[in-house]
Amino acid sequence: MSDAVKVGFVPLSTTPRGVLVVFCDDALKFGSVTREALGEASGTVKRAAAANQFKGKSGSILDILAPDGIRIQRLLVVGTGKGSGLKETDFLKFGGVIAAKLNAASEHVTVLAELPGDDMTAAQSVSVAAGLRLRAYRFTRYKTKKKDGEDGTLRAQVSIAVSDVDSARKAWVAQGHVVDGVIIARELVNEPPNVLYPEEFARRASQLKKLGVDVEVLDVKAMTKLGMGALLGVAQGSARPGRTVIMRWNGGKRGDQPVAFVGKGVCFDTGGISIKGAASMEDMKGDMGGAACVVGLMHALAARKARVNAVGAIGLVENMPDGNAQRPGDIVKSMSGQTIEIINTDAEGRLVLADVLWHVAKKFKPKFMVDLATLTGAIMVALGTEHSGMFSNDDELAERLSKAGQATGEKVWRMPLDHAYDKLIDSQFADMKNTGGRHGGSITAAQFLQRFVDGTPWAHLDIAGTAMGAPKTDINHSWGSGYGVRLLERLVAEHYEAKK
Repeated sequence: MSDAVKVGFVPLSTTPRGVLVVFCDDALKFGSVTREALGEASGTVKRAAAANQFKGKSGSILDILAPDGIRIQRLLVVGTGKGSGLKETDFLKFGGVIAAKLNAASEHVTVLAELPGDDMTAAQSVSVAAGLRLRAYRFTRYKTKKKDGEDGTLRAQVSIAVSDVDSARKAWVAQGHVVDGVIIARELVNEPPNVLYPEEFARRASQLKKLGVDVEVLDVKAMTKLGMGALLGVAQGSARPGRTVIMRWNGGKRGDQPVAFVGKGVCFDTGGISIKGAASMEDMKGDMGGAACVVGLMHALAARKARVNAVGAIGLVENMPDGNAQRPGDIVKSMSGQTIEIINTDAEGRLVLADVLWHVAKKFKPKFMVDLATLTGAIMVALGTEHSGMFSNDDELAERLSKAGQATGEKVWRMPLDHAYDKLIDSQFADMKNTGGRHGGSITAAQFLQRFVDGTPWAHLDIAGTAMGAPKTDINHSWGSGYGVRLLERLVAEHYEAKK
């Protein structure tokens, strides 16, 4: 992983060195340990704040080079706003703004995890650490030369000084693995399509075996035997054969129903015969953001030894337009036995998911399934890039996902499912067609998928606006965001993990 920032936790009384980071509220008040650490430099802070019109607004930052009266290289003062009612997402943001101020030459950073009114809790300080590492991530693997002013790889040893070191270190063991999972997902989405094609993606997913994950890779012969005609129809136009990867983490009680996550993994999407326009087609390397999330999630669950049985399944294909590609007008038979008329070969992701969802539902009989897919441009028209679209046949699952989204900042917005939309995907030649036209495009895609879940509690997350190319945030400046890993890990941790 492209991640050179190391985070550790030390006592709050630690003598700072290198870059010192402290927190203040909107009244420019500091905690007692911070005041003692600043000593004579407090006057410098007040003068610098006045000169820079720094008011301690939440997420604002004051940067002072080599302040008088304290033996450090730089002082960063992070504003917390009013300092009351702070949420997990606030502390993630604080970590992100700290990382944004560091540079490739930064060697050691000391963060005093103290709020003006009280010490940070272990959970709050761990969120700062997570935000810092997430924002520090950069994908520079293929850059052989750096332009003037272009950021290099950030390398820093960050010591977060806390009042309860043991609790913070214990919490960070688990949360650090979740951050690793996000970074794995980002790496996969950022990779170029000539490097990351179905076979290579499957190989990388197979590396989860090192963590005790059972990994099964289904090749074309195995998928043909299972009857995965919908997925194979998409894959047949590419010289790169498709794959389905099934990952199983058995950390719960033996015999307990697993929870299941399914990801769309179109490693490159030209649109097939219904070819896309050339403008921005290069972005279609990221059409496997759902599959990337599932791999990152399975890493997070296995690495932190989650007390749950979990299945992660990804369908991996390239959608290419060669002489063997499927055509508009073709009819394919899915694994479920249902037939599908191909109207538009660029509505391919739902075909991939249809067979994988059916396989998971029938073979593993999970408590629920959540699929993630960069599925429709229509969801971006509806929701922009702030929320993913959520469709569900189960109110409890939908509510839990919504709350996990609010807590982590990976927000979802529930969209409707209704039989009235089914008429848009009725076909005069087959059981259904693969697109219902322009109107309600995200909804008809979800209605299509619902036909392949076999009554299992299920949620579909359309992450077209959030997984790739989304606007930069306080904790992500990567093209691939790794969206969904933290959301779904939180869902599992809060509701489906066995108690100790």
